[in-house]
Amino acid sequence: MSRAVVSLLLALALAACSSGPPTPAWQMSARSGLDAAALAWLEGRTATEAVEFTRARAAIARTGRLDLLARAELHRCALRTATLVFEPCAGFEALAADATPEDAAYARYLANRLRPGDAERLPAAHRAALAAADPASALAGVQDPVTQLVAAGAALQRAQANPALVQLAVDTASAQGWARPLLAWLLVQQRAAQAAGDTASAERLQRRIDAVAPRGR
Repeated sequence: MSRAVVSLLLALALAACSSGPPTPAWQMSARSGLDAAALAWLEGRTATEAVEFTRARAAIARTGRLDLLARAELHRCALRTATLVFEPCAGFEALAADATPEDAAYARYLANRLRPGDAERLPAAHRAALAAADPASALAGVQDPVTQLVAAGAALQRAQANPALVQLAVDTASAQGWARPLLAWLLVQQRAAQAAGDTASAERLQRRIDAVAPRGR
């Protein structure tokens, strides 16, 4: 699995140091659980995602580190944004008082509720996409597919997702074989084609949608 999925805002606290002492068991459990949960979500396996995230969260909870619990919840909500599931990040909000300022700013970014000063606290790729007149151009060179999809989802929430950005998100999800974001972004494309009266494109997109998630499956 892509290392990018492992570490959306979480690796700074969970990454092991190969030259240091043995990695604590909680770190290994948390990291493997977050890995598995992220991949399950992106592939559309909702029940598995819930089980694996619960396992990871329990491992982190054993440390008593509320900031890390908040970051894990934020990681989960960012993946929702990547797949265009826009909903309150309740798990993070319950821990927001103990989150770092950077994580609090990122949560507001995901919710499209940025405050003055938040932008400079964001990771570089998100900061660039937020500042760009064309987010697609700012994200085209980003190597991390999760970052691309999260930033594209955030741009869609801000009504800044032009056709090039939507196509970038479609291509990114397709290249990774991630069914959930691919379906979400294909539907965005299809709605745009239907609104423009482009029946041929809408029908072509429906064939792609049916290939990813056949009707009645």
